[in-house]
Amino acid sequence: MTVPQLDVIGFGNAIVDVIARSEEAFLDRHGMRKGGMTLIDEARAEAVYGAMGPGVEISGGSAANTMVGVAALGGKAGFIGKVRNDELGGIFAHDIRAAGVAYATPFASAGPTTARCLILVTPDGERTMNTYLGAAQDLSPADVDEALVASAKVTYLEGYLWDPPPAKEAFLKAAGIAHAAGRTVSLTLSDAFCVGRYRAEFLKLLREGTVDLVFANEAELMSLYETDFDAALAQMRQDARHAVVTRSEKGALAVSGGELVAVPAFPVPKLVDTTGAGDLFAAGYLHGFAKGFAAQECLSLGALCAAEIISHIGARPERRLKDYAEENGLRV
Repeated sequence: MTVPQLDVIGFGNAIVDVIARSEEAFLDRHGMRKGGMTLIDEARAEAVYGAMGPGVEISGGSAANTMVGVAALGGKAGFIGKVRNDELGGIFAHDIRAAGVAYATPFASAGPTTARCLILVTPDGERTMNTYLGAAQDLSPADVDEALVASAKVTYLEGYLWDPPPAKEAFLKAAGIAHAAGRTVSLTLSDAFCVGRYRAEFLKLLREGTVDLVFANEAELMSLYETDFDAALAQMRQDARHAVVTRSEKGALAVSGGELVAVPAFPVPKLVDTTGAGDLFAAGYLHGFAKGFAAQECLSLGALCAAEIISHIGARPERRLKDYAEENGLRV
């Protein structure tokens, strides 16, 4: 079988999102941290699902969302992540393939059910996530398609994979394969609470060169270094070969060696739901990076993709991002 030549391949938790609108009082009643991601067990997932309002089911997962964004920009994307051979697993596989992303990870035939993320969106557009990882935790080194990883210009890994040990091993195996093929390895820190759990290990990945390009938002950056934004950014410039930091309405910046480039946020008529904003920003940046674009072009593509995603419910684009970029004078 001929191995496709990819721009970006993503590794992450294969999750089906269930998104519902919620008042803040609901979060308080159920002891949820607004704006964060909390790992829950199956019993808690069933309890929250039963209590939340009407939901919309959309295939999700951080790195999977990013790969769908790359494909929507016209890039060649692939994804590796584990689902069970159940109803939600079928939904996930169908959706990501229909979006133009190469996906061939074997389904699990036993064990936990397919992962789901219960997302509550408050009136201010902030999302609070409750994630049952289920089958996604069973991603292992055996699931790493070596030829596919070696073919991709960039291997993109989500920090959430650092929770289950077998997935961590798969993460490190993929990074080794990518570097052996002369490719770039990228990591998103995923969540400030995730950074809090694995701060020392993430810093080691950066400082030892396991990761070449890191994505973080302001909260994740400050959590990583346990200091204010300016001091954390200065330290990141020392530790990372390339780093991208998103700052919500303040835009985003990229640092590489002595160079710092910043762009403003792309205008959006109305903030509806921040779910997937960072994922789609990464899609735009990675697409440009794989094409060899300058940092400012990559950042601008990221800002445009993030603006599209926060203008509606859900973490998957509702319009063809390639056309949207061209309409706004950005090359893809």
